[in-house]
Amino acid sequence: MSLDIRPESTGPASGRSRPAPVTVLHWVFAGFAVLTVGSLLGGSDVAVLRAAALVGYPVAALLSVAAALRGPERGRRVTIVLHLVMALAQFVFGIPAPVALLGIPLSLTILAVSRPRFPRMSPRTRKVWLVLHVGFSVGWLGVALTMTVLAIVGSAADSHALRHGAYEVLHVVDLAAAIPSMFLAIITGLVVSLGTKWGLVRHWWVLVKFAISVSIPLVAGTVESALADELALRTVDPAAVPGSTGVALTACLAAFTVALWVATILSVLKPWPRTRWGRSADARERAARRQGALL
Repeated sequence: MSLDIRPESTGPASGRSRPAPVTVLHWVFAGFAVLTVGSLLGGSDVAVLRAAALVGYPVAALLSVAAALRGPERGRRVTIVLHLVMALAQFVFGIPAPVALLGIPLSLTILAVSRPRFPRMSPRTRKVWLVLHVGFSVGWLGVALTMTVLAIVGSAADSHALRHGAYEVLHVVDLAAAIPSMFLAIITGLVVSLGTKWGLVRHWWVLVKFAISVSIPLVAGTVESALADELALRTVDPAAVPGSTGVALTACLAAFTVALWVATILSVLKPWPRTRWGRSADARERAARRQGALL
């Protein structure tokens, strides 16, 4: 898939030039990458993913500095490719270091400011990616519902074996099913939106659905996983009870399930008008078609 990386006008110069927003964001991301590497050095769990993050973030920091020094026009290709990769890679890096998940919205913001343009997919290719997206999204919803049921069982069970077993299974499902389905649903959703007429910011329903999809892993990596780990350890003791932590985990997972149902409803109903970015893009496309007809 090729990218349109034509330079965009940065506006007329007046007096002392100010750094472009994307240049400032490059420096912010480089600093974030350095801080994240520092947090990764102190752990030893998930060694393979931790090692991948310890390699990936320094490379990303160097490329961010290079893109910042080259300027928004000359560094645009590096910017787009780097943050397309990092927006997805940080889902994986977030397993050993949840702070890495905070880099996802930062990478997406840099991408949005850079305004990459993607070619439209053929009808056959679109159908393939749409089937993949629907399948992975339904799987993600099913996993969220399963984890909610396990959290309810763990919180309400009278038997120690059932209580502890529910939280142990929940932890396994989180790592083995929730993270992969979440990752694949978001990737395929990005491809479908960017490679079709819908776009990512042209329609409010697409934008809200994407915001839901990105917010869930952020909350899951920073809140839900910590609650699940704590309960799995706490309930090893037969006398221990989930208490308010069990209620909080259940509420968190139930909220994920409701949010994914909302995203599903948005996909079917496609409500609300276009965004201002969508209206501007439509105007540009109409102008380009008129100019083409005149030529």
